[in-house]
Amino acid sequence: MTGKVYLVGAGCGEYDLITLRGMNILKRCEVLIYDSLIDENLPDFAPQDSEKICVGKRSGHHSETQENINKMLVEKALEGKIVVRLKGGDPFVFGRGGEEIAELKKNNIPYDIIPAVSSCIAIPELAGIPVTHRKISRSFHVITGHPLPENLEYYAESDGTLVFLMGLNNIRRITEGLISGGMRKDMPCAVISGNHRITDTLENISDKSGSIKAPAVIVIGETAGFDFMPDKKSITITGTKRFTEKLYSELIGLNMNIKILDYVKIHEYKNNPDFDNALKNTDKYDMLVLTSINGAEIFFSRLKKLGIDIRRLANIKFAVIGKNTADFLEEHGIYPDIIPEIYTSSELAKAVAKSNPDNVLILRAEKGSEALTDILDKNNICYDDIKIYDIGIHADKSYIDTDYIVFGSSSGAKGFFDSHSKLSDKTKIICIGEVTAKAIPDNIPNNILIAETHDIQGIVNTILMEEDKK
Repeated sequence: MTGKVYLVGAGCGEYDLITLRGMNILKRCEVLIYDSLIDENLPDFAPQDSEKICVGKRSGHHSETQENINKMLVEKALEGKIVVRLKGGDPFVFGRGGEEIAELKKNNIPYDIIPAVSSCIAIPELAGIPVTHRKISRSFHVITGHPLPENLEYYAESDGTLVFLMGLNNIRRITEGLISGGMRKDMPCAVISGNHRITDTLENISDKSGSIKAPAVIVIGETAGFDFMPDKKSITITGTKRFTEKLYSELIGLNMNIKILDYVKIHEYKNNPDFDNALKNTDKYDMLVLTSINGAEIFFSRLKKLGIDIRRLANIKFAVIGKNTADFLEEHGIYPDIIPEIYTSSELAKAVAKSNPDNVLILRAEKGSEALTDILDKNNICYDDIKIYDIGIHADKSYIDTDYIVFGSSSGAKGFFDSHSKLSDKTKIICIGEVTAKAIPDNIPNNILIAETHDIQGIVNTILMEEDKK
């Protein structure tokens, strides 16, 4: 049976600028064929077992030819797969979506199109530049900057806003061509890439844009001189993908520019006989301890894989380290019996010991806190401590100059500084708890704030209280 191909626009910038319809299709695809221009977090929303193929499409880097991409779409669809072709921006704005559809039609492959917010409008808008403005610009023109159009003088005579996509490498030719065509040299011009914006005159902009990296959008016209950017604080959030996504969703309403560094990766132990045997013999335990939402997620996933009915856990009490883990359990119909008032391993251990269980199953990370088992040992509590995942750090060297940076774990904080990343003097460090704060090197002079409650809401409240002081 023939599958189906969905041409999906990824939008521009951060992953949450994709449409809801596009995200829903992405979450159920079997094959994902995507451009490198999209937000790097988007492929992670495809099912874990889906086939993911990056075809490039970034200037100056290797890319698959359009002919090979067309052929790939047909082949995967003929295998009966649901295929998502995820394209930067919108599929029909210099996205070559029409060529891909022509090939699908030629081979009788079913397809659908999911549009996106095009970067030609949204990138200027996010930088505070409207492409139209009453009495100033009643039209806008979207022009490819690679290859350049031959009739630049035609655009030089326009009284609307000019938006060049993929034109950074040709910016000098663009500006000189427009000036030769009669556009005035002091016409406002802006070059935008991500949160970086350079504004100058048409005559000078090419000399000023050396710090901008592709992909970039070039805006030329009277509206390029506007700056309608709201006054925003900036924040960098680090941690696992789950943590950064949840914190992002809480911060997005606080009028902040948010940068995500999800370099903390969870590596589940796939071949883990001790874990499997414990789940198959849950009747020997009267309490299960989970020290993180990551462990809780792996626990439920393994139950399902082994075909174990959750009703077998009816006589087991659950102890969890904090509210986020408790909320996750509640989503699966289990309401924890123990949540310590302070969300640390030692406080969790004290609460477990106080309940005096006969035999405890602990499921946690490879390098879990020794305070948990030390306290249980001192109280003569019997337990099986099974490591079900490890935490990997894949941090690149970075320079962070945002107003705040958030660390959601001690491993994340340690990994950041071990990678020789640096902070600007103005950047305030927010740690989810004291243990995380202790992982900050002693030679870091930045102001360190510790969330009053060791959870995401505690981090948000810390930011709000800090901003209220001003």
